Amino acid sequence: MLVSDFDFYLPEELIAQDPLPDRSASRMLHLSRRSGTFKDLKFKDFPEFLRSGDLLVVNNSRVFPARLFGRRVGLKAQPIRPRNPRSNAAGEFLQGQVEVLLTRQTGDFVWEALVRPGKKIGVGEKISFGENEELKAEVTARGDFGERTLRFGPVPDFFCVVEKLGHVPLPPYIGREDRSDDRERYQTVYARTKGSVAAPTAGLHFTPEILAGIRLRGIEIAEITLHVGLGTFQPVHVDNVEQHKIHRESFTISPDAANAINRALEEKRRIVAVGTTTVRTLEYAAANPSGPIQAGSGEAEVFIYPGFEFRVVGAMLTNFHLPKSTLLMLVSAFAGRENMLRAYEHAVREKYRFFSYGDCMFVE
Repeated sequence: MLVSDFDFYLPEELIAQDPLPDRSASRMLHLSRRSGTFKDLKFKDFPEFLRSGDLLVVNNSRVFPARLFGRRVGLKAQPIRPRNPRSNAAGEFLQGQVEVLLTRQTGDFVWEALVRPGKKIGVGEKISFGENEELKAEVTARGDFGERTLRFGPVPDFFCVVEKLGHVPLPPYIGREDRSDDRERYQTVYARTKGSVAAPTAGLHFTPEILAGIRLRGIEIAEITLHVGLGTFQPVHVDNVEQHKIHRESFTISPDAANAINRALEEKRRIVAVGTTTVRTLEYAAANPSGPIQAGSGEAEVFIYPGFEFRVVGAMLTNFHLPKSTLLMLVSAFAGRENMLRAYEHAVREKYRFFSYGDCMFVE
């Protein structure tokens, strides 16, 4: 299967640069897997598609300001510029400046990260962050495509310092600096557990009022946690889908959530996943040969593309994804590649807003 099979034309002006003032004002494209038909709706219509007995599962991971700007220790100091430290149109970094995107914590004060300019930052390099060097890190390992492992010097409250120094890691297709309002707007209203470097964006459309209305309809809601990591940012660098290696992401399923999911499965009730992150967590947990979904934490490492056998998810709410991305492959596995690409072509014609701050799709 070729990565190029998941390409589509997307005009740049359809890439949403800002959120709508009202979260729930987004448009929603409804896609029927069985008939291949689709219908233009509003997200406010979403609760009407939930059936009695459905279990709605959401990802409560919270985004933290994981983009840090620092300087290489030992080089002449330069002012730290927010969001984008590039000095000119050619994209040259000022001497000594470094941009770090924390992607996954692997130990006490140890993080995997994307680093720019990657070619200049080798193992043993030291980086400081903040005008008063509130954080310091050493590069202890390097990987492909700009990946590095950083070991930070211990501080009493690492996340507190990162909250002070960091910037919201808006995706690269949003061509503006992050703003103070992004700290809450690039979060779901039910975000609780800090650890993601990208929002589980299908959940951005919910408001407390819509969630309350869903509960009033008797629909059960369960929360799981999957911290979105490097895989969201990493493009596919191979020609054949099967050769791509997916990155691991940390997840937690509470005993209450595991019980709710297992009850729904036993009773053959439909499980509706909010977002591809929730889908990945549920389907990875269901692959456990020991039987029912187990409560606990782990590392999800599941690459879902056409041919995958879904064991848990019966319907999903999702945003519109990048061409040739693993997320487009996932939703294509669920709905069928031809169905999905036709739906995307329709969304382009109808000028839906794409990607993180864009509109959504309900697939059942």
